[in-house]
Amino acid sequence: MSTGINTKEDVLNRVKKEKVLFVRMQFIDILGMPKNIVIPPGRLEEALDYGIPFDASSIAGYATIEESDKIAKPDPKSFVILPEEIEKRKTAKLNCDIYEPNGKRFIGDSKYVLERVVSKAKKLGYIYNTGPECEFFLFKKNGDDTTLIPNDAAGYFDLSHRDLAEGVRSDISIALKAFGIDTYTSHHEVSAGQHEINFHFSDALTVADRVITLKYVTKVIARKHELHASFMPKPTFGLNGSGMHTHLSLFTKNGKNAFHDPKDDDQLSKLAKQFIAGLIQYIKEITVILNPIVNSYKRLVPGYEAPTYISWANRNRSALIRIPTGRGNGTRCELRSPDLSGNPYLQFAVMLAAGLKGIEGKLDPPAPVEKNIYELSETEKEKYNIHHLPESLGHALSFMKGSSLVKETLGDHIFNAFLHVKQNEWREYRTQVTKWEIDKYLPIL
Repeated sequence: MSTGINTKEDVLNRVKKEKVLFVRMQFIDILGMPKNIVIPPGRLEEALDYGIPFDASSIAGYATIEESDKIAKPDPKSFVILPEEIEKRKTAKLNCDIYEPNGKRFIGDSKYVLERVVSKAKKLGYIYNTGPECEFFLFKKNGDDTTLIPNDAAGYFDLSHRDLAEGVRSDISIALKAFGIDTYTSHHEVSAGQHEINFHFSDALTVADRVITLKYVTKVIARKHELHASFMPKPTFGLNGSGMHTHLSLFTKNGKNAFHDPKDDDQLSKLAKQFIAGLIQYIKEITVILNPIVNSYKRLVPGYEAPTYISWANRNRSALIRIPTGRGNGTRCELRSPDLSGNPYLQFAVMLAAGLKGIEGKLDPPAPVEKNIYELSETEKEKYNIHHLPESLGHALSFMKGSSLVKETLGDHIFNAFLHVKQNEWREYRTQVTKWEIDKYLPIL
């Protein structure tokens, strides 16, 4: 949805007309956490022309103290006035690209990573579209403290007499509309207190922006309802976790879906199968970007509707990659492992990079597995050549560390910074003594 803002002059005129009091210039760190600089409207023309300098030394994955100066330059097309539900004072928001003081694009800007891979696809003649399914939990609060008590006990697609958050999701959808984001579907998910909001597929850069906005808006609206919204992949033992199933497709520049071939038995083009083969070939190497926190791997276990085995299928929902029923321009593959704890720019970038490697290498995927993989014996899994996804953050880091694909996609700066941050996170977790260990071993040892 277009806001009708395209140029510097459009932005300045709108800010003056709407009597905007503050301008929020937003960007994200390499872990996907939003950051912002707030300026008065009087500095907006300067920001649009030259950008606003800032100290990046304390932003994850950005820079050391010796090289901390960066420039945040806003994109006029991203301009939006925040709705009153989000910000009572009249405030505008612009997304920023990050530059070096010498005018070159900063290689640690994760948006720039996705832009580079998208540009590569365009040179091959393809437009890369993504459509994520965004799942989250709503928990009750006890004063200022967050609990793990779900806001309701409803289940999948339940109606409003059991689904106590229908009004919350409606408010989120209304707020997203003010950002120029149309909600595609929203509903209660399988677990108590679990919900899903989706928007229509679009080009990956636009969708990555929308994911960041959705997470921000959801948390603000939840707080207004005295609830806490969590995108943690597995906040509660025994309940299904929250993922970001992501639908992927390539379109030609004339608007034709490059994944569709009506003459194929499955109506999948050779290009689509090569793309799927690339995802399967490199999935272990990119998993730590798709599932970047310790808690991610508590979700990727059998029995809770999350994929654990590397396979693809046309209908089988236990597979890592599923082909939804739509064909024609709706032809796509659905990667079911990612979660919303990550950086969507990096996540969409490595998914595309893996798929393009499959196309460039003319890889053939293994045969689709239409059986329930969870019920297969180890012998049967070996027969179908089905391997397991990495089982922990440390395990996933070991695959990324040796990956030329991930290093090439992210660039040396983000690759090394991400590894450093996540290796420290894994080391910190691995050295903890948990309540489970105390309860399990202290009485008997």
